[in-house]
Amino acid sequence: MDTSESSSQSGTGPDAKATAPDGTRQRGWRRWAMDTRPLRRPAYRRLWSSTVVTAVGSQLTAVAVPKQIYDITGSSAWVGAASLAGLLPLIVFALWGGAVADTVDRRKLLLITNTGIAVTSLLFWIQAVTGMASVAALMLLLALQQAFWGLNAPARNASIARLVPEDELPAANALGSTVMQTGQVVGPLLAGALIPVIGLPELYLIDALALCVTVWAVYKLPALPPLAGTAVRRAGVREVVAGFRYIARHKVLLLSFLADIVAMVFGMPRALFPQLAAETYAPYGEGLALGLLFAAIPIGAVAGGLFSGTFSRARRHGWMVIGAVVVWGAAITGFGLSGSLWLAVAFLVVAGVADMVSMVFRGAILLSAATDEMRGRMQGVFTVVVAGGPRLADVLHGGA
Repeated sequence: MDTSESSSQSGTGPDAKATAPDGTRQRGWRRWAMDTRPLRRPAYRRLWSSTVVTAVGSQLTAVAVPKQIYDITGSSAWVGAASLAGLLPLIVFALWGGAVADTVDRRKLLLITNTGIAVTSLLFWIQAVTGMASVAALMLLLALQQAFWGLNAPARNASIARLVPEDELPAANALGSTVMQTGQVVGPLLAGALIPVIGLPELYLIDALALCVTVWAVYKLPALPPLAGTAVRRAGVREVVAGFRYIARHKVLLLSFLADIVAMVFGMPRALFPQLAAETYAPYGEGLALGLLFAAIPIGAVAGGLFSGTFSRARRHGWMVIGAVVVWGAAITGFGLSGSLWLAVAFLVVAGVADMVSMVFRGAILLSAATDEMRGRMQGVFTVVVAGGPRLADVLHGGA
C-alpha cells in the first residue's frame, strides 16, 4: 500500500514536510497547521465551500428526521428502521452513481444531484409544517434523499483529482474531511439549540436554503467531462461489475477498502454508547456521558484535520493507513478497558485523530492509484464502505 513513487515525483519528499508552495522552508507552527495549499486553486475552493455549507446543513436534517419519527411513534425501533431505510438506496445509488460519474460531465451530475437533495429538504419542510405526521412519508423522503446523496458523493470526490495536482491530494482530502467532521460536531449542537427556539420544521428549511448556496458553488465549477480518449459507454451493471474487478486486480485499492472495513466493523463501538452512559458512566451523569461519547471521535478527527500539516505531505501513504488503523485499534482497546469517563473520552479522541489520518490517505490512494475513468466507481465503493461499515458495526456490537 505504497504510493511513494508517484508522490516523490510530485515534490513530496522528506524535505517537503517543512516547505511552502513557493519553495521556502516553513517555520514554527506553520509546519504543523493544516495544509491549505489546495484552497489557492479557485475551482477546488468552490467545491470545498459547497462542502462547508452541506456539512452543517445535512446534520440539521440528520437530527430532525429521527427526532420527528420519535415524536410521532415514541419508539426507538422506528428510529433504527428509518436508518436502515436510507442505507439500501445509498448503497445501490452510490455504486451506480460511481459508474455514472465515469461517463458524464461530473459538474452536471453534481448540479442535478445537489438540486435533488435541496428539493428533498424542501419536501421534508412541507410535510413537517403541514403536520402530516406520517412515518411512511418520512422514510420515503429519507430514501429519496440518500439516493441523491449516493449519486452525488462519488462525483464530488472523484472531481478532486481534476482540480488539484497529485501532491496536494492528501491536503485536499484533509480539508474536506475536517469540514465534514466539524459538521458532525456543530450540526447536532446547533440543531439541539434551534429546535426549542424556532421549531423542528425550520431545520429542514434552513438545510434547503443552504443547499441553494451549494448549487451555486457547483454551477461555478469548470466542466468536468470524461478525459479525451476515454471510451464511450453506458453506466450499467456491467460497468459496476468492472469497477469491482478493477479493485480486485489492484491490491493497493483492495487493501485500502479492507483496512477501513476491518477498523470500522470490528472497532466502531457507538452502538454501545447509550448503555455505557446509562450504566458504566452513570455516576458522571447520563446526559453528559452520552454527549461526550458521541462527540469524542468527531472532535478527535477535527483536531487531526487542524494539525494535518504534520502528516498530509507524508510520502508513504500505505504505511500511514496501516499505522492509523493500528492506532485506532489500540485506542478502542483502551476505551473498552476504561473505567473513567474522561479516560474513555480521551481514547476516543485519539481514535478520531487516527480515523482522520486513515481517511486522508485512503482517499489519496484512491484518487492517485485509480485512472480517471475509474475514479467515480472507486468513490462509489468508498461511499458504500464509509456509510455501511459503521452500520454493520452497530448491528454486530449491539448484538454482541
